[in-house]
Amino acid sequence: MRAIILAAGQGTRLAPHTDDRPKCLVELSGQTLLSRQLSVLTALGVEDIVLVGGYRADQLPGHEHQVIVNPDFATTNMVHSLFCAKEALDGSDDILIAYSDIVYEARVLRALMDSQEAVSVAVNTEWRDLWDVRMDDPLSDAESLRLGPDDRLMEIGRKATDYAQIEGQYMGLIKVAAKWAPKLAGVFDDMAKLPRYEGAAFGNMYMTDFLQQLCDLDWPVYGVKVAGGWLEVDSVEDLAVYHALAAESELDHFCKLF
Repeated sequence: MRAIILAAGQGTRLAPHTDDRPKCLVELSGQTLLSRQLSVLTALGVEDIVLVGGYRADQLPGHEHQVIVNPDFATTNMVHSLFCAKEALDGSDDILIAYSDIVYEARVLRALMDSQEAVSVAVNTEWRDLWDVRMDDPLSDAESLRLGPDDRLMEIGRKATDYAQIEGQYMGLIKVAAKWAPKLAGVFDDMAKLPRYEGAAFGNMYMTDFLQQLCDLDWPVYGVKVAGGWLEVDSVEDLAVYHALAAESELDHFCKLF
């Protein structure tokens, strides 16, 4: 398996921690988010790793991994960064697409790697417990995610108005089977013809927008349900909550740091 870690953004909500470094190099309990993710990948035998950088890309560990730079990182989003690395989507291996502001247990990655579907999306079924400690109103932040009876992904990334619309939360981890990986670029190129998608300009399309388009095109996209074992570090408030939980030996309830 080849991993593509999307690490181009500055992460302004994590300032001042990101004033002089990319978001993925912010530390959680003494280690950077990136180093924690790389440790899990290596432990499960994933050594072919591509980093897509942008903001302060010079700080990424290029001596160990290939670094590709999204020169338009300040005006584009995750999907654009992914296709800056489209040569890695050559069909020679399964692809793991990962956000860089997350940490997760090995069991989360193992569950995704075990999936044999064309496109597999990690889904946190215990998301509510985590959102309850991160914010006062989880519904204000959580996005819709609906699965069919066979766990086929039906809807993702839309504004939820009721908890019934949320069967889990997307974890920023996607596996694409090798033979399907080269086909992603065609979908992306076709979406460039749309002036806007779900209200976002093409360059600023979210990854959930792209996944929803795959679903709408009847791609076989499936959810892989995992109970916890994952953290998103999106803001200084998140970081403070996690550090407080770690100090009280309660962070393991949500994710056991590797």
